[in-house]
Amino acid sequence: MTLRDLQKMDDQWARAKGFDGSCPLGPWVETELDPIDIRVETRLNGEIRQAAQTSDMVFGVAELIEYITEFMTLLPGDVLLTGTPEGVGRLSDGDVVEVEVEGIGTLSNPVVA
Repeated sequence: MTLRDLQKMDDQWARAKGFDGSCPLGPWVETELDPIDIRVETRLNGEIRQAAQTSDMVFGVAELIEYITEFMTLLPGDVLLTGTPEGVGRLSDGDVVEVEVEGIGTLSNPVVA
């Protein structure tokens, strides 16, 4: 989630992307899934807004991990956020956002103002 008004106002995006509730995860982290070519889909009120394969990423998961570990220690349970495919849009109070990851399941979250 991103607060676009803050993103436009701030030179640094920490407030716009790091507010409470901005990164819903869970209820668990899957460690046995091969991330090379899986489908990720986001729906807003049942309508597909984003859909892509991890194989479409500019840099593959292995490349990202290799690069990041050159300057940062990763520990079990760490989460790497890579961005999203095209299709972002405005959310309103009462909307429901579902993110489905092939091989894991669907995380559904209501939007509350």
